[in-house]
Amino acid sequence: MINLVLILPLVFCFVLFLFKNKTLNNLLITLYSLVHLSLGVCYFIKPEALIGNSYFILNSTNIIFYLVLSVIFLCVAIYNNGYSRNLYDKFSVKKMTLYAVMVLAFVLSMTGGILASNLGLAWIFIEGTTLASAYLIYFNKTKHSIEAAWKYVFICSIGIALAFVGIILLTIATGAQNSLNYADLINNASSYNHFWLNVSFVLILFGIGTKMGLAPVHFWLPDAHSQAPSPISALLSATLLNCAFLIILNVYRVMIAANCVACARIMLLFMGFLSLFITSVFLYHATNYKRMLAYSSIENMGILAIATALGGIAYYALFIHLIGHSLIKASFFLTSGNILELFETKRIKSINLLGQIDKKTAWLWIFSFLGICAFPPSMLFISEFMIVKAFIMQHHYILCVLFLFLLTIILFAMARVVIKMVYGEKHGEKFEIAKNNIKKITISMYIPQIFMLICAFTLGLYIPQFLEVIIKNSIIG
Repeated sequence: MINLVLILPLVFCFVLFLFKNKTLNNLLITLYSLVHLSLGVCYFIKPEALIGNSYFILNSTNIIFYLVLSVIFLCVAIYNNGYSRNLYDKFSVKKMTLYAVMVLAFVLSMTGGILASNLGLAWIFIEGTTLASAYLIYFNKTKHSIEAAWKYVFICSIGIALAFVGIILLTIATGAQNSLNYADLINNASSYNHFWLNVSFVLILFGIGTKMGLAPVHFWLPDAHSQAPSPISALLSATLLNCAFLIILNVYRVMIAANCVACARIMLLFMGFLSLFITSVFLYHATNYKRMLAYSSIENMGILAIATALGGIAYYALFIHLIGHSLIKASFFLTSGNILELFETKRIKSINLLGQIDKKTAWLWIFSFLGICAFPPSMLFISEFMIVKAFIMQHHYILCVLFLFLLTIILFAMARVVIKMVYGEKHGEKFEIAKNNIKKITISMYIPQIFMLICAFTLGLYIPQFLEVIIKNSIIG
């Protein structure tokens, strides 16, 4: 089953190149998303059917990351059926076929990075995500999209190179051990050289942190997320960043096993709080609503880094936050795609009275905002409450106050944008344009967001037993 998930997109890409057909493009993306999700379902129904190998495995460590990718990909695939219909009015079938191929390649790269049981192999796949998603960021071929794609490739390539040097230093720290398998690294960590282990972690954190969008190596993220088509923005924010984080988390587990976490915790806290600070500054002056969402992703990656460093109860909050952020942020970006189709602009000041033009999109926009800003019963309220509790339990009172202060600034900055867009005063020609474009929004461009928001708010009230077990096993793993 694991082999099928990794091989099938390659077969689909070959079929798409042979038969350039718009119906086939959407069909194969949706079909692969269903197959992708079925592997995660099989993990619970019949685990023995998931025969892994020395390179790829689905276990308690990566199952949450895999399920999040599967669910988000399925929702994006459904949304894309309606969204791509409008793209076919602008672009040729040949270009749309290449779009579908690169989506499959992008998801394949992320899947390989999650399932990889070897640090070196995970590094290869995370580099593959750069190559596959660069075209998708560049897809619209505007001046800004070309600039964003080049910035993305350049900065992420430097980051990946730093991570490669870090992996080399990690092999020096392991001494005679000739394995980058995560299990081998953890089992033998007690004998590693602490100096080289610390240096390697810093380089891996900065390198892979580039892909994760942690400050101060986040510069590509606002441009890339704002210029990519909305389904791709959802995948970039809700799944790609998680894939990079999984690699950092696995290396951090090696640091814990080696009893060498002091430096790692300081670095995670530093980059986490810096991410929150930068988000609070730039969100306050936001002029582009997709860039606003991109900076929100930087904020939430910073929260994940902080939760990792705190450990204890915050480690449980980490997985709650990861699931909630992915669901809500994907909904936010897909809804931004609706707004872009209506108003044909990303400028905040050009958008007003969204509630009068498309009430469903307006309510999705509002509830996505409430979810991402941790209003109860959002999952993020639970996770952030537990992180605050962890700060207090560990007597980090100043950091706790700083954490809450930065989150409050971010909440205020996003609130005034959302309120202005939904209820602002009528002005400019964009209002009439949006009224004429309402026919572009199909039912498939509402359903995925509704589903993800229901999941995010329901899980904020009640976490099913099976998910509770998954999270606890992930913590142990």
